Amino acid sequence: MATGTDQVVGLGLVALSLIIFTYYTAWVILLPFIDSQHVIHKYFLPRAYAIAIPLAAGLLLLLFVGIFITYVMLKNQKDTKKAQ
Repeated sequence: MATGTDQVVGLGLVALSLIIFTYYTAWVILLPFIDSQHVIHKYFLPRAYAIAIPLAAGLLLLLFVGIFITYVMLKNQKDTKKAQ
């Protein structure tokens, strides 16, 4: 079972994900239908970042996954050489 700390961290991560999802959805889907002179536009970045930020996050994720897989494979290869 999860401890109290695990549950609080999990709840925080779910809340953060929900906030990011709501913000991004409003930014990408709702904002284009609101007049560009409306005051709500000052709370959002320019639309070009709506593609650039997720693209950069995805590339960083792929980079870190690749580095992790490379590290694990090299470590396992070194351990098997020691065993022989």
